[in-house]
Amino acid sequence: MTYQLPDLPYDYGDLEPHYSGKIIELHHDKHHAAYVKGANEALEKLVAARDKNDFSSINQLEKNLAFNVSGHVLHSLFWQNLTPDGGGEPEREVSGLIDEHFGSFEGFKGHLEHAANGVQGSGWAALAWEPMAGRLIVEQIYDHQGNVGQGSVPLLVCDMWEHAYYLQFHNEKADWVKAFWKLVNWDDVAQRLKKVRRLELGLDHPVTA
Repeated sequence: MTYQLPDLPYDYGDLEPHYSGKIIELHHDKHHAAYVKGANEALEKLVAARDKNDFSSINQLEKNLAFNVSGHVLHSLFWQNLTPDGGGEPEREVSGLIDEHFGSFEGFKGHLEHAANGVQGSGWAALAWEPMAGRLIVEQIYDHQGNVGQGSVPLLVCDMWEHAYYLQFHNEKADWVKAFWKLVNWDDVAQRLKKVRRLELGLDHPVTA
C-alpha cells in the first residue's frame, strides 16, 4: 500500500481570517503532496535496492523515507487539529490531564508557545502522549523528526516551517502561533488522546486508561 494525500476536512478559505486560504491551498496541495510523493518514491527505491541486492544508497534512502513519512503523518494530523469552530480551552479528560501534567492550561499554553517560537530553523511544536510514563509532554520537532521521545504520539501539532505561515504573517511567527490557538480542534485532540492512552510499549508498567 502506498501513501495517499488526504482530503482537507474543510474548504481552503474556511479558516480565514486566522489562516489564509491561499496558504492552506499551497501547504496542502504542494508541500504535503510532495512528502507523500517522496515517501512513495523512497519505498520504490528500497524495493529496487533489495531486488538488486545493492544497498550502497541505504543511508540516504532510509533518511528520505523517515523524513517524508514523518512529514506526511504530521501534516495529516495538522489538518485534523484545525477547525473553523476551534479555539478556547479543552474540556473534561484533556483539561484534567493538562492541569495534572502542566499545572494549568495557561502553563501548558505558555510552554507550547515558547517551544514553537523557539524552534531553530524548520520544525514543529507538539503536545504528545508519552506512554512509558503515561503523561502529556510538549516536544519540539526539528524538520519532521528530531528531538522527540521515542514512542511518544503527537496529539496536537503546530507547524513552524516558514511555508506554513510566511505568506500571511511574514517573519512574525509569534503572530501565527496566536492565530493557531483560535483554530485548535480540541474535540479531535480528545478523541486522539482516548485512543493513544491504551498504548503500551512493553518496557514499563502498563498504563491503563
